[in-house]
Amino acid sequence: MVRALALGLAALALVPVAAFAHGPSRQKVTETVEINAPPAKVWKVIGNFQDMSWVPAVAKTEGKGGNEPKATRTLTLKGGGQIHEELDKYLPEKMTYKYEMHHPDPKVFPVNDYSSMISVTPEGDDKSKVMWRGAFYRGYMNNDPPPELNDEASKKAVSGLYRTTLDALKKKIESGS
Repeated sequence: MVRALALGLAALALVPVAAFAHGPSRQKVTETVEINAPPAKVWKVIGNFQDMSWVPAVAKTEGKGGNEPKATRTLTLKGGGQIHEELDKYLPEKMTYKYEMHHPDPKVFPVNDYSSMISVTPEGDDKSKVMWRGAFYRGYMNNDPPPELNDEASKKAVSGLYRTTLDALKKKIESGS
Protein backbone atom coordinates (compact mmCIF):
# COMPACT_ATOMS: atom_id res chain seq x y z
CA MET A 1 0.00 0.00 0.00
CA VAL A 2 2.81 2.41 0.88
CA ARG A 3 4.56 1.56 -2.37
CA ALA A 4 1.40 2.26 -4.41
CA LEU A 5 0.96 5.58 -2.61
CA ALA A 6 4.59 6.52 -3.28
CA LEU A 7 4.22 5.69 -6.98
CA GLY A 8 1.02 7.73 -7.14
CA LEU A 9 2.70 10.74 -5.55
CA ALA A 10 5.66 10.40 -7.89
CA ALA A 11 3.31 10.40 -10.88
CA LEU A 12 1.52 13.50 -9.58
CA ALA A 13 4.83 15.30 -9.17
CA LEU A 14 5.43 14.92 -12.90
CA VAL A 15 2.08 16.46 -13.96
CA PRO A 16 3.15 20.14 -13.72
CA VAL A 17 6.27 19.41 -15.77
CA ALA A 18 4.20 17.71 -18.48
CA ALA A 19 1.79 20.66 -18.57
CA PHE A 20 4.62 23.05 -19.48
CA ALA A 21 6.34 20.72 -21.94
CA HIS A 22 3.73 20.72 -24.70
CA GLY A 23 4.59 22.03 -28.13
CA PRO A 24 2.67 24.37 -30.44
CA SER A 25 -1.10 24.22 -30.83
CA ARG A 26 -2.92 23.83 -34.13
CA GLN A 27 -3.93 27.18 -35.61
CA LYS A 28 -6.97 27.76 -37.82
CA VAL A 29 -7.83 30.50 -40.28
CA THR A 30 -11.02 31.01 -42.28
CA GLU A 31 -11.57 33.80 -44.79
CA THR A 32 -14.63 34.33 -47.00
CA VAL A 33 -15.72 36.62 -49.79
CA GLU A 34 -19.06 37.24 -51.45
CA ILE A 35 -18.87 37.51 -55.22
CA ASN A 36 -21.57 38.93 -57.48
CA ALA A 37 -21.62 35.95 -59.83
CA PRO A 38 -23.29 32.54 -59.93
CA PRO A 39 -21.43 29.70 -58.17
CA ALA A 40 -20.77 27.82 -61.45
CA LYS A 41 -18.90 30.85 -62.84
CA VAL A 42 -16.77 31.15 -59.71
CA TRP A 43 -16.09 27.38 -59.61
CA LYS A 44 -14.96 27.54 -63.23
CA VAL A 45 -12.17 29.92 -62.15
CA ILE A 46 -11.03 28.18 -58.95
CA GLY A 47 -12.23 24.59 -59.31
CA ASN A 48 -9.23 23.09 -61.12
CA PHE A 49 -6.60 21.94 -58.60
CA GLN A 50 -3.94 22.21 -61.31
CA ASP A 51 -4.67 25.89 -62.12
CA MET A 52 -3.68 28.47 -59.54
CA SER A 53 -3.48 31.37 -62.00
CA TRP A 54 -6.18 33.11 -59.93
CA VAL A 55 -3.77 33.42 -56.96
CA PRO A 56 -1.76 36.66 -57.30
CA ALA A 57 1.27 35.29 -55.40
CA VAL A 58 1.68 32.33 -57.79
CA ALA A 59 3.88 32.73 -60.88
CA LYS A 60 3.53 29.16 -62.17
CA THR A 61 1.70 25.92 -61.37
CA GLU A 62 2.99 22.50 -62.43
CA GLY A 63 1.21 19.31 -61.47
CA LYS A 64 0.29 15.71 -62.08
CA GLY A 65 -2.93 13.79 -61.64
CA GLY A 66 -5.54 16.38 -62.57
CA ASN A 67 -8.29 16.58 -59.97
CA GLU A 68 -7.94 13.01 -58.71
CA PRO A 69 -7.13 12.31 -55.05
CA LYS A 70 -3.33 12.20 -54.53
CA ALA A 71 -2.80 14.59 -57.47
CA THR A 72 0.13 16.90 -56.82
CA ARG A 73 1.05 20.44 -57.74
CA THR A 74 4.08 22.63 -57.31
CA LEU A 75 3.47 26.34 -56.97
CA THR A 76 6.33 28.64 -57.91
CA LEU A 77 5.81 31.93 -56.11
CA LYS A 78 6.45 35.36 -57.60
CA GLY A 79 8.50 36.30 -54.54
CA GLY A 80 10.65 33.18 -54.88
CA GLY A 81 10.34 29.70 -53.47
CA GLN A 82 8.09 26.75 -54.15
CA ILE A 83 5.22 25.06 -52.37
CA HIS A 84 4.34 21.38 -52.90
CA GLU A 85 0.73 20.32 -52.37
CA GLU A 86 -1.37 17.17 -52.68
CA LEU A 87 -5.11 16.89 -53.31
CA ASP A 88 -6.99 14.95 -50.63
CA LYS A 89 -10.62 15.26 -51.79
CA TYR A 90 -12.21 16.72 -54.89
CA LEU A 91 -15.99 17.14 -54.76
CA PRO A 92 -17.11 19.08 -57.86
CA GLU A 93 -20.80 18.43 -57.10
CA LYS A 94 -20.26 20.35 -53.83
CA MET A 95 -17.78 22.79 -55.43
CA THR A 96 -15.19 21.90 -52.79
CA TYR A 97 -11.71 20.50 -52.64
CA LYS A 98 -9.29 19.74 -49.82
CA TYR A 99 -5.52 19.61 -50.06
CA GLU A 100 -2.41 19.61 -47.92
CA MET A 101 1.09 20.96 -48.13
CA HIS A 102 3.92 18.44 -47.86
CA HIS A 103 7.18 19.41 -46.16
CA PRO A 104 6.69 23.18 -46.32
CA ASP A 105 9.75 25.39 -46.18
CA PRO A 106 9.03 27.82 -43.32
CA LYS A 107 11.22 30.40 -45.08
CA VAL A 108 8.74 30.37 -47.99
CA PHE A 109 5.50 29.96 -45.98
CA PRO A 110 5.85 29.91 -42.15
CA VAL A 111 3.71 26.83 -41.40
CA ASN A 112 3.94 23.10 -40.71
CA ASP A 113 1.38 20.33 -41.23
CA TYR A 114 -0.82 22.61 -43.33
CA SER A 115 -4.15 21.42 -44.71
CA SER A 116 -6.76 23.49 -46.47
CA MET A 117 -10.23 23.44 -47.97
CA ILE A 118 -11.82 25.80 -50.45
CA SER A 119 -15.50 25.87 -51.40
CA VAL A 120 -18.07 27.84 -53.35
CA THR A 121 -21.69 28.07 -52.17
CA PRO A 122 -24.74 29.95 -53.49
CA GLU A 123 -25.51 33.19 -51.68
CA GLY A 124 -28.85 34.46 -52.94
CA ASP A 125 -29.63 35.29 -56.57
CA ASP A 126 -26.52 35.19 -58.76
CA LYS A 127 -24.16 35.54 -55.81
CA SER A 128 -21.57 33.19 -54.41
CA LYS A 129 -19.62 32.82 -51.22
CA VAL A 130 -16.09 31.47 -51.40
CA MET A 131 -14.72 30.08 -48.16
CA TRP A 132 -11.04 29.21 -47.73
CA ARG A 133 -10.13 27.45 -44.51
CA GLY A 134 -6.74 26.27 -43.30
CA ALA A 135 -5.36 24.43 -40.29
CA PHE A 136 -1.66 24.31 -39.51
CA TYR A 137 1.08 24.58 -36.93
CA ARG A 138 3.48 27.48 -36.72
CA GLY A 139 6.68 27.47 -38.75
CA TYR A 140 8.88 26.62 -35.76
CA MET A 141 7.74 23.45 -34.02
CA ASN A 142 9.88 23.71 -30.86
CA ASN A 143 9.32 25.95 -27.86
CA ASP A 144 10.42 29.61 -27.99
CA PRO A 145 10.00 30.23 -31.74
CA PRO A 146 11.61 33.24 -33.39
CA PRO A 147 9.06 36.03 -34.03
CA GLU A 148 8.84 35.32 -37.77
CA LEU A 149 7.87 31.66 -37.13
CA ASN A 150 5.56 31.95 -34.11
CA ASP A 151 1.79 31.33 -34.00
CA GLU A 152 0.93 34.97 -34.71
CA ALA A 153 3.26 35.19 -37.73
CA SER A 154 1.93 31.92 -39.16
CA LYS A 155 -1.71 32.99 -38.76
CA LYS A 156 -0.92 36.39 -40.27
CA ALA A 157 0.76 34.79 -43.32
CA VAL A 158 -2.11 32.39 -43.99
CA SER A 159 -4.82 34.97 -43.36
CA GLY A 160 -2.98 37.50 -45.53
CA LEU A 161 -2.65 35.04 -48.40
CA TYR A 162 -6.32 34.08 -48.21
CA ARG A 163 -7.58 37.67 -47.89
CA THR A 164 -5.43 39.08 -50.70
CA THR A 165 -6.32 36.20 -52.99
CA LEU A 166 -10.06 36.28 -52.30
CA ASP A 167 -10.19 40.05 -52.81
CA ALA A 168 -8.35 39.64 -56.14
CA LEU A 169 -10.69 36.79 -57.13
CA LYS A 170 -13.74 38.96 -56.46
CA LYS A 171 -12.30 41.77 -58.56
CA LYS A 172 -11.32 39.42 -61.39
CA ILE A 173 -14.72 37.73 -61.63
CA GLU A 174 -16.86 40.83 -61.13
CA SER A 175 -14.87 42.86 -63.67
CA GLY A 176 -14.96 40.01 -66.18
CA SER A 177 -11.18 39.98 -66.68
